[in-house]
Amino acid sequence: MATASAAAKPQEAEAACLQSFELYESESTFYIFGTNSDKTLWRLLKINRSETPELDIDECSTVYTKTGYQELLKGLDEDHRPTGGVKFVTKFYGIIGFVKFLGPFYMLIITEQRKIGEIFDHPVYQVTKTSMVELANSKSRSSFLSSKDENRYKKILNTLDLRKDFFFCYSYPIMRSLQKNLTDPQEGWSLYESTFVWNEFLTRRIRNCLRSTLWTVALVYGFFKQDKFAISGKDIMFTLIARRSRHYAGTRYLKRGVNKKGRVANDVETEQIVYEAVTRPTEVSSVVQNRGSIPLFWSQDTSKLHIKPDITLHDEKDKNYEATKLHFENLRKRYGNPIIILNLIKTRERRESILRREFDKAIRIINEFDSEENRLRFLHWDLHKNSQGKPTNVLDVLLKVAFRALRLTEFFYCQVAPPSESETAHWPALLNSHDPYCCDESNSDISQEDISGSSDSSGNGTAEDKPETNELPQLKPPIFQKGVLRTNCIDCLDRTNVAQYAYGLAALGHQLHALGCVESPELGLGAPLAHYLMHFYERMGDTLAVQYSGSAAHNKIFSAKRGHLKLFIRSQEFFRTLQRHYSNACIDANKQAAINLFLGYFQPEQGNPALWELESSSEEHNNEPLDHTGDNPIPKVKSEGSLLCVSNASISGGSNELLNGAQPDVINELQPSKVESDLVDENEISQPFGSEVSNSRYTPTVSDNHIHHVPGSQLSGDSNFLDLEWLSNSGNSSDERSIAISSPDAHRSTENVVSAIIPETMENQVAEVQGQKLPEHFVQWVNDGDTFWF
Repeated sequence: MATASAAAKPQEAEAACLQSFELYESESTFYIFGTNSDKTLWRLLKINRSETPELDIDECSTVYTKTGYQELLKGLDEDHRPTGGVKFVTKFYGIIGFVKFLGPFYMLIITEQRKIGEIFDHPVYQVTKTSMVELANSKSRSSFLSSKDENRYKKILNTLDLRKDFFFCYSYPIMRSLQKNLTDPQEGWSLYESTFVWNEFLTRRIRNCLRSTLWTVALVYGFFKQDKFAISGKDIMFTLIARRSRHYAGTRYLKRGVNKKGRVANDVETEQIVYEAVTRPTEVSSVVQNRGSIPLFWSQDTSKLHIKPDITLHDEKDKNYEATKLHFENLRKRYGNPIIILNLIKTRERRESILRREFDKAIRIINEFDSEENRLRFLHWDLHKNSQGKPTNVLDVLLKVAFRALRLTEFFYCQVAPPSESETAHWPALLNSHDPYCCDESNSDISQEDISGSSDSSGNGTAEDKPETNELPQLKPPIFQKGVLRTNCIDCLDRTNVAQYAYGLAALGHQLHALGCVESPELGLGAPLAHYLMHFYERMGDTLAVQYSGSAAHNKIFSAKRGHLKLFIRSQEFFRTLQRHYSNACIDANKQAAINLFLGYFQPEQGNPALWELESSSEEHNNEPLDHTGDNPIPKVKSEGSLLCVSNASISGGSNELLNGAQPDVINELQPSKVESDLVDENEISQPFGSEVSNSRYTPTVSDNHIHHVPGSQLSGDSNFLDLEWLSNSGNSSDERSIAISSPDAHRSTENVVSAIIPETMENQVAEVQGQKLPEHFVQWVNDGDTFWF
């Protein structure tokens, strides 16, 4: 074994962050050597390969130098020489966790990774290859080689592709927002309890054994994209992050609405981070928003015959809206007040209007008994109806809504303290009010007036280039985001993503203004940065849509904004609808089963029904895995049955064979009479990012005539925080451009809506379609939006 001289100093051991690992095996033990980024410090983890009911792991307390590690490895090989010595297995980059089905334990590891960005010099990696290592040795393995159930569970788990959209960071808590990391820094164990750490269950055993997170990585599932752009002579780093909640997670028709704990399906938090792309930026800003399924008990049965199955509302499950109330209480704990609800579902369509009325009723009842501080702000606005004329007009209205919401929630801005040599691993740090260099609020040049209520589509003003100086920039007080904008439609994918883009654009102008990059905080839809940002949100929307629904998002408003032909837009939307329908009907049951295994919602147990013997429903395995301390720290979680309508789709038999067998012809199974003119229904959600800071040094005055604060018992109309008449009639900005967009009204017809497309343009498109000699029915569908089949 290594001598004491080969061990590193204790203080160096505490600073080590293990980022690279080597796996060795003997007949009785797995040995894992972990090292830091520069390979100067090494640690040892031992895993017993004997057949034991629980995981047997031991961490060596000694921290070794490179020489000590080599000597230790040589000694271990000599000790195991009678049974074949110690053999190298693989190099890897972190432990995802441990899983057990009916036989031995398996260790999931990351064998390949790719750097996709960095946050303040902390690299962010995407998982590109993983491996499942069986811990059993040759003696205990033979009893499970012929187990069909064991192999089937392994196959199901492998259908969850960890190479897509899973990312992590060794040294920065990427599962938390920037505001939370700077104002309430946490590390270690508590980070894995986050809503957005998907391998919390898989790492629970090793964390319970070692009381440490040194050997594991916390995986976030969602979206990460980063790029630089230049403005006013500065290079700005822009980062867009979407974090998908692990609670009540799953696929489109199998996870809808809310569960008893107030968790909603397709719950995604989106964060937009902006700072100057220099080695040590001194100012940073972020803003978060949220999307999630309508927090009621409702469901849709998967159907191979119907693209748009009926919505079933289960109001008897929660007559007093306790789960709905609990959901908003959870949001309040995450983000603070106010909670602003932007509901984009249809008011006149039979299926969606049921949810619209019930959601509105739930909000009003909750507000009636809540305090003024906790009162929910809401806006019901039918995006589909208001996009029937010129689709791009909805962006103007949504941008106005975004400015009003941003005025209520604000955004996060602060200056960060430069790090010392010993603090680089934990940088950045908030330059707070206790810092002797922090100025008084009166010295700030960021006023609440910057968060204005207008949205100038032509505004792209930039600050004058300032001469470089070595002096510190003017010190300004921080701004904290308080509350969050929560957006939803039916699926929280397509319409929601458009609204989230508008909020991101409104926030970006204010973020750049706070950083001193632009003179005006208003970025209009015609600004170059607006098109740049649209690309980010479109990519994010596609990624989140594939995860939840199986196809890319319906981006017809973005496509219309770019000037794409109506033929191209409708064709793209149609085929994405078919792709989504096929995935929902034929693949989602297997994908949901894999998610249930990965998250621990189902844990196999001898003598109990197998996973494929259970019916797949929208509420199956609704319980969260519980963490009990004692002999068995991870209790077995059984299905509690269905709270909503139970689907007839089964994970067993035919549906499981679809992974390898021939797939049915979905197109031939479509029922002609059920295909509506609005084939591409934008089912979407919105995304928030927030902080739990409740007391800000910056307390602006509110002077907006269009923001309403009405007691819940006196509410009427479709909003309680802005004037709908102003929203529909006042134009989009201070220059009062005329944009005729009607406000939502359940009693108002859309039959008289006149298209804003110029007749000459329409004639040109018709001529183009006819020139291609396409079938008459297809041409009629493209031009008039009528049904495709007759």
